[in-house]
Amino acid sequence: MGTIDADFADETVVVTGGSSGIGRAVALGFGDAGATVINADVRAAPKDVGPETPTHEAIEERGGAAAFVETDVSEPAQIETAIEAAREFGGVDVMVNNAGVHRSREFLDVTPEDFEFVHGVNLRGAFFGTQLAAKDMIDRGVEGAIVNTSSTTAERAEWDHSHYATTKGGIRMLTRSAALELDGHGIRVNAVAPGPIATEIREGWAEEASEIADTGGLPSRAGTPEDLPAAYLYLASEGAGYVTGETVWVDGGASL
Repeated sequence: MGTIDADFADETVVVTGGSSGIGRAVALGFGDAGATVINADVRAAPKDVGPETPTHEAIEERGGAAAFVETDVSEPAQIETAIEAAREFGGVDVMVNNAGVHRSREFLDVTPEDFEFVHGVNLRGAFFGTQLAAKDMIDRGVEGAIVNTSSTTAERAEWDHSHYATTKGGIRMLTRSAALELDGHGIRVNAVAPGPIATEIREGWAEEASEIADTGGLPSRAGTPEDLPAAYLYLASEGAGYVTGETVWVDGGASL
C-alpha cells in the first residue's frame, strides 16, 4: 500500500496526555511531520513498558522541536498554561485533547470519587481544552483544527466501563457541538474513536485479541498506538478541510 505524507512545518500542536500510549504515538507523529509539539501531561516520563525517553526529548532526538508542560487537564488553569507555552512558538494551530484515565468498576460499585476523577480528566479536560484552544485560535485569527480522543465505548457498552463510557460519549457530542459553534471561526473539530489498544491502560488486550482472531472474529490482531497517528494527522490537515463534527473509528473492526 502507498503512504501519505503530512507536512505540519511551522505549526504548533498541543497534545494532552502525550507522555504515553496513544498520546505519545500521536505526538511523535506530529513531530515527524515537522510540527513543534507541546506535550501537556501530568508527568514527562512514559508509563509504557519499553520507552524511557520522554516524548519531547524523543522528538528532539529525531530532529524536531518540542517542549513538556506539566498539566493536569482537570484544571482549566493548567490547560491555559500549556496554551501559553504554545504561544511562545506562535500559538496553537492544532489541539489534540487526548489525556484520559480509566478505573475498572462495575456500575453498582462506582463511587462519587471514581466518577469525578474519570470525568474530570476525560470530559472536563477535553471540554476546556477545546474551548481554550479555540479562544487562542480566534484571538490570533487562525483557522485551526481540534482533534479529541473518544472511544468505541461511546456507542458500545462494556462491562465495568459505565463511568468511562459516559465520558467518551460526552466527548463525541462535545465534538459535534463545538464543531457547530466554531465553524464560523474557521475552526474544525473532530474526534478519533480508538478500539481496544494494547497500552498500559488496556492490560491484557493483546492476548484477548489473539483469542478473538483464533475464532475468526474481528479484530484479527491487537491494536497498537502506532495504528492511531495517521487518523489524527489527517483530521488536522488541509486534506480534511471539509470534515468537521465527525468521529473516525480506528478499531480493527471491533465495533462490527
